[in-house]
Parts: sequence; structure tokens; C-alpha cells
Amino acid sequence: MSTESTRRSRSSWLVPVAVLAVAAVLIAIIVALSRESGAPADGSGTSSSGPGAPTEVQGSRQPDLSDAERRDEADLLAAGPVDAPVVLVVFSDYQCPFCARWSTETLPLMMEQVHTGDLRIEWRDMNVFGPASERAARASYAAALQGAFWEYHDALFADGHHKSEADLSDDALITLATDLGLNAEQFATDLASESTVEQIATNQQLGLDLGAYSTPVFIMGGQPIVGAQPSQVFLDAFHTALDATE
Repeated sequence: MSTESTRRSRSSWLVPVAVLAVAAVLIAIIVALSRESGAPADGSGTSSSGPGAPTEVQGSRQPDLSDAERRDEADLLAAGPVDAPVVLVVFSDYQCPFCARWSTETLPLMMEQVHTGDLRIEWRDMNVFGPASERAARASYAAALQGAFWEYHDALFADGHHKSEADLSDDALITLATDLGLNAEQFATDLASESTVEQIATNQQLGLDLGAYSTPVFIMGGQPIVGAQPSQVFLDAFHTALDATE
């Protein structure tokens, strides 16, 4: 089989596999929450007023995931006021192609809501693709320690694509920091520091505790959204969550 045919064959099953993976995450969340609340896990008796809207399950509201929100002034991986009416928690991976696409297509639209003060975004790296993802997450945190998290994040997802594993080596990540005008010596120290490792592990554990074993997964106003869905889904979910606070 030719290389081109192999690529076409792979692309034909990569998308459905990814869809099944993110669907499994949502199912895991629903099952876990249903066990806590006593609600049926099959979604029977549910209704929704819009994407991301709270649902009614046998007369009670679907359990809310707002506990994933930190609203911490000291959070270096966040944008927007801590008292914003709506919080979007993002579980992502720097080797995830769907995360890269979402960051290019949808994140700028969400940032517009941040700038109005109506939305806070809190970023959490899951590192499901392994050591290179974990290095990239540590690198983004090292950049955050110099006040450049979002600039570094955007560079890792430049043009809507994730970097290759080779481009996520320590040396390559330090070079990227230098290119962005950061202090390379300080960056290298922070990249390898135990406190950075601990912070990244803490962020990842938050996602694991929620059953987020694939990326991207989002929590908007306490409600889960799974996968890099169209931007309008996120805008609708944001407005639904905002309306619920008024």
C-alpha cells in the first residue's frame, strides 16, 4: 500500500476513534455524577434548554461541576477576573490536534468574553500523550512565571497545529522561550523545578478526578462540553451560563 493510501486510511478512522474517545469521557462523567446524586446514568428524563445548560433529571438539577473552578488570584494559567459570572475550565494537551484547532478557532472568541469581564478561563494540562506533553505543560508554566503563559501557549499551537515530539524537547522549549523574549536561564530553571512538576501534576489530577482521560474536555458554568466542537456551541453555552447568573 502506498504512503498516501496509508495516510488516507488512517485519517478515515482517526476522527471516529477520537469522537468515541471524547464521548466515553462524557459518559464517565455522567455515570460518576449519577452515582453521587442517585440519578439514572442513561440520561432518561433529561431535558436541556441549550448546549451546556443544566438539565433536569427526575425533577432535580444535573449535578454541577463548578468545584473544578479555582477562582484563585494566584493562578498563573488563567485569564479574566476571579469574580467573573462564568468560568470556563479547559482540560487540554499540547500534542492533541483537536486542542490545537480549538485554541486557534474558538479560544479567541472566548477571550473576547474575558475582555468584557463576563468570563474567566482556567487552563489545566492533562498530558495524556506522554512525556513530551508533560514537558510542554511544564514549559508553559515556566513561561507563566514570567507573565507569558498565553504567548507561549499560542506559540505551542501556532497556526492551529501542535508541535512534533522533537520540537517539545527541553532544548527546543528553551529556544522557543528565548524567541519570545523570555529570560532563558530562569526559564530553564523553572522548567526543571520540583514546584513546576508539582503544579502540573496537581492540575492533571483535577481532570483525572473528573474522569477526563481524553482531550479536550471543558466545563462551562459547571456543565461539561466534550471535544473541539464548533465555536457556536461554546458561545451558546457561555450565553446560557451567563443568563443563568442574572
